[in-house]
Amino acid sequence: MLGLTDAISVGVTAPVRTDNGWRFSLDPGDKDPVLGIEYLNEAYLAADPGYDRRGTVPAVVDVTTGKVVQNDYHRLSNYWEVAWRRLQPDDAPDLYPSSLRPAIDEMSRLNFHAVNNGVYKAGFAHTQEAYEQAFDALFARLDALEQLLGQQRFLLGEHITDSDVRLFPTLVRFDTAYYVAFRTNRNRLIDFPNLWNYARELYALPGWGSTTDFQAIKLGYFGSTNVTGAARVIIPKGPDLSGWDQASTRAEQFGDGDVYLRHGGRPCNPLARVTVMSRRGEATGTSMPLNS
Repeated sequence: MLGLTDAISVGVTAPVRTDNGWRFSLDPGDKDPVLGIEYLNEAYLAADPGYDRRGTVPAVVDVTTGKVVQNDYHRLSNYWEVAWRRLQPDDAPDLYPSSLRPAIDEMSRLNFHAVNNGVYKAGFAHTQEAYEQAFDALFARLDALEQLLGQQRFLLGEHITDSDVRLFPTLVRFDTAYYVAFRTNRNRLIDFPNLWNYARELYALPGWGSTTDFQAIKLGYFGSTNVTGAARVIIPKGPDLSGWDQASTRAEQFGDGDVYLRHGGRPCNPLARVTVMSRRGEATGTSMPLNS
């Protein structure tokens, strides 16, 4: 999406975490071909030999040292968008325009607490009260987003921003994983007309649907008893995923201009439409050093 494929490669672990952490068992010889390691934790230990916690994904690894240099998932996309700008093509999408950063950050903050992390709050709640609080906050936020997306094409107006990038992974996993595994079952994504239409538009774009692996998502959430707490591993056969290939009608509704604001292009000015409405397949990255 940002045109960084020549600057950073992507390594993919198996979707089910082992007792030794994330394993590169999808690669020949069960080793990442760039780093030459079997487990992601080896890169964490290279950075800190005393590291005794679970290695998390995504993680950015310096290929010259084999050390993890960044795993701040909450801000990682901003680093790609801003700090790595000089390695992007001149007309790369500007997903984090300076004029909209406060609005983008606020939108993403609300979505993270209620939606991205909200599904996990519900799924891993230890009490009925905690589960219901997370459940209610999640669907209150989805209701607000449903209303917002009935008025504008994307979360911050007429162009895709970092906020859309962050919301998409939760939406694309919702019916396949969270609805069942985390008991977030008031509505499915497909029951929200605007959110479902919006998600399909994003899914159809280059780099979005092509990097979505529904089977890996199911394996990640149902392929281990550690996630669902089930007594045995049974992978759901459904849901029907054919709807993701149905064309979105968002362009007809809001216009068919470039969905991205390009660097060097006209400024995005959604005006009042910037209102922020309040109420695995997991991948690991391998790259050049961040300060290179």
